[in-house]
Amino acid sequence: MSLGVFAAVLGAAFLHAAWNALVKLGTSKLGTMVMLSVASVPIGLVVVAGRPLPGAEVWPWLLASALIHVGYKLFLALAYEAGDLSRVYPIARGAAPLMVLVAGVAVLPDRLSLLEIAGVVLMGAGLLAMARGVFTVGESRRLLPFALGSACATAAYTLVDGLGARVSGDAIGYVGWIFVLDGVLFTLVVLALRGRAVVPAGTRAWAGGAVAAAASYGAYAISVWAMTVAPIALVAALRETSILFAVLIGWLVFGERTRPDKALAVGLILGGVVLTRL
Repeated sequence: MSLGVFAAVLGAAFLHAAWNALVKLGTSKLGTMVMLSVASVPIGLVVVAGRPLPGAEVWPWLLASALIHVGYKLFLALAYEAGDLSRVYPIARGAAPLMVLVAGVAVLPDRLSLLEIAGVVLMGAGLLAMARGVFTVGESRRLLPFALGSACATAAYTLVDGLGARVSGDAIGYVGWIFVLDGVLFTLVVLALRGRAVVPAGTRAWAGGAVAAAASYGAYAISVWAMTVAPIALVAALRETSILFAVLIGWLVFGERTRPDKALAVGLILGGVVLTRL
């Protein structure tokens, strides 16, 4: 991975942590996610305007990705209703690179060096340290199944979108179509499950949703583009440095406690990032 791609993925990682923090700020996590999804549709339409329609071979990838993203956002919103940003986010994001690494052996053409594999595994050790804290510090264990469900969905859409964008040949437009499809599907699903009352009122809440949607597009477009020029498993691991930003935001913005177990987990994750660059 070149230095330019490395820096771009780190920037995407910060944007991803930032939009998750905006979701956590909302009084209704599902409602905030709906507003983000609604705002994602015009962003996606602006991106794809004037670009050629995806070929027939690309649409199965797009539809699969949109459905997986719906599950991802449902799990993530429910996890944030049960736990802290600095606990949920590392579990939800940290498990995905390990899943991608294992699954990638069978389905991806990319090959990683031993140091890169060691880096991904070390990041996974950081995840285990973070998850262990749920059982030792009295935090709600209800967050675990939702956070792990989000991680499974993250691994699935990472594999689908990394390969789908390569088939498409246009990573920016590909992500634009995902935002249109996912935004519509997720909104319809949540409204069907919870009704219109779940969506907060007020221009301030909707403005926050729009900002989160813009940050979400920037974060994911950069990541998917990086997957077209670098190994998918390596990009998937590197973008989870967003965990470091999320823990910092949880501490500075939400006043969440930075316990020793969290500090250890962050150190392991950072060590894994260093290994991927050696």
